[in-house]
Amino acid sequence: MNFFRYLKIYFIISALLVGAAIMSIAVFRLPIGIDFTTGSILEVDYAQGRPSNQEIQDQLSNIDLGSVTIQPVGESGVLLKMKDISPETHQEILKRLGDDAKELRFESIGPIVGRELRNKTFLIVLLSVSLMLLYIAIAFRRVTKPISSWHYSLASIVPLIVNILVPVGVFAVLGQLGQSVQITVPVVVALLTVFGYTINDTVVVFDRVRENILTHAGLDFIDVVNRSFRQTLARNLGTSFTVLLTLFAIFFFGGGTLKDFSLALIIGIATGLFSSLFLAPSFLIFFAKVRHS
Repeated sequence: MNFFRYLKIYFIISALLVGAAIMSIAVFRLPIGIDFTTGSILEVDYAQGRPSNQEIQDQLSNIDLGSVTIQPVGESGVLLKMKDISPETHQEILKRLGDDAKELRFESIGPIVGRELRNKTFLIVLLSVSLMLLYIAIAFRRVTKPISSWHYSLASIVPLIVNILVPVGVFAVLGQLGQSVQITVPVVVALLTVFGYTINDTVVVFDRVRENILTHAGLDFIDVVNRSFRQTLARNLGTSFTVLLTLFAIFFFGGGTLKDFSLALIIGIATGLFSSLFLAPSFLIFFAKVRHS
């Protein structure tokens, strides 16, 4: 079966996903967490049982805290994220929450720290992507026919773009719908993990393409890619399925602090399964056609 006779369909699906993600980000804006802006974090533990989020919101309703995020932690804890507050407001919050709430930690993030985190995050992402692309170019440096090694690097860029934009776009939509999701440091770590996971799956396919080029020299390139796809399909599906099972368990049973982290991984890996299996090899075929047209 020729899985890559539907190149245009794969490209259209990817374009629609990327377009929808960019539109969501442009219209709804990103729900940036206080890790990258300014704000305060307060964690408390309830001795007599944790109240509902609505009860906590009612207790704090008359205090100017900006947009408050309430996340359950463990069996009896709560994590509150809000705008930067003064010591007086901090004490007022504890008073409103009652004697049953024991403060575990309180942190304030100023504009300088937030800006430094943003700059370092951007640098880490840029460095990670550059090193991954350099690795692919070096790993496939001896491949010259029918496409060059740098074509393999280019073909791996598009899956990375899709796998990052789609989760971020979903976060923008969920933030607009009132869900307590935010782009925080753990979410960025999740996206970097998606980087590595996607590159790994893509390299598995590309490496088999390289082997089949050498062992089946008479085959047309699209047949080589198809053979490589079939040889790696079961492995990639099985690996992604087991990873997703674990991530769904973390999402549903891991507590509120891990939800955003696991959600970003779930969306990124699910999207990466499509892009590494179908999209990246499709670009190899596209580059081969363009080179020999």
